[in-house]
Amino acid sequence: MIVAADDGVGASEEDLRRLFERFYRADRARASRGTGLGLAIVKHIVTSAGGRVEASGAPGQGLQIRIAFPA
Repeated sequence: MIVAADDGVGASEEDLRRLFERFYRADRARASRGTGLGLAIVKHIVTSAGGRVEASGAPGQGLQIRIAFPA
């Protein structure tokens, strides 16, 4: 299993459900230059290889992305 975590602003329940959608950006007010494709690409690659990817977190508690591949 691969785990990436941070202690940033976290994500709401709605954002967690949508994080892996193409072009979805959780905080549109932020001056980010991102396109909202990063996690969508990760999900596509992982699921194409038979794995799964999940996100968890809460506002003010950071975000954790977990990737698991079959044995």
